[in-house]
Amino acid sequence: MNVNILKGGRPAELLPLTCTFDVEDIPVCGVTLGERLRRHFADAEGNLTLSVSAALYPSAALTAEITAAADPAEIVDNDGNTLGWLNESENKPEKGTKITVDAESIVIKYPWHVLAICENIVGGLKSNDIRGEVREYVVIDGMVEIGEGSVLLPGVYIEGNAIIGRNVKLGPNCYLRGNTYIGDNCHVGQAVEVKNSMLMDKVAAGHLSYIGDSIVGPKTNFGAGTIISNFRHDGKNHRSMVNGELVDTGRRKFGAIIGANVHTGIHTSIYPGRKIWAEMSTRPGDVIQKDLTPEA
Repeated sequence: MNVNILKGGRPAELLPLTCTFDVEDIPVCGVTLGERLRRHFADAEGNLTLSVSAALYPSAALTAEITAAADPAEIVDNDGNTLGWLNESENKPEKGTKITVDAESIVIKYPWHVLAICENIVGGLKSNDIRGEVREYVVIDGMVEIGEGSVLLPGVYIEGNAIIGRNVKLGPNCYLRGNTYIGDNCHVGQAVEVKNSMLMDKVAAGHLSYIGDSIVGPKTNFGAGTIISNFRHDGKNHRSMVNGELVDTGRRKFGAIIGANVHTGIHTSIYPGRKIWAEMSTRPGDVIQKDLTPEA
């Protein structure tokens, strides 16, 4: 099956990730959404061409339904919006059956949907693949992938699954839990806790920080004592501001979405559900109560 990834552009709903990336170029666990889709259908047989939006992360059942199709078809979400199609060419068919996404598939509209994909990928690890160095007094309680050149120093505790990229320095004395991804060339240091989050390449959190249920863009540096809150006192779902309106994320645990090349000052506190645009900085002791954008 030929696979054509439909260009997604940079929709405002996916800011601040789309400050830096087109939709198909957003890296999730080190692989872009577009490339992940190509790999997803790489072994599918058939003469039809699949043209599909990078905003679709199909379940196993939806994948099977798409690859089994022998005739032109349109792939739609539950609201009838087109997410792709099958045809003899890359053109959308004038007529065809409709394939509707199921509840297990993820349609990426907001940044927290990208976090859900990361959780799915890391949570799906079935075995260990350790190519880096694991020093004495490291505890791993889950399945892990550790890339070449990475080192886990004494006192590192991993509870749950984790994918750790290449040339990463973890520790000493840091704590990873949930389904966490650490990208290439990252540093997570002394007394830092990372829970159920995705850190892209070249992120540094060297000292005394907490990163929970968050996405952190590449080349971001956390000043010592930066804390991301991820839980409301009333236990309700978090809401996040999108295009001037508060949107229910559907998540009881949700931290922050932080763009590329952000720098936080020491003791920065970030409210849950907040977003920080690429290239932004905070001062020591700042409290981020609203999204931090160039306009703000």
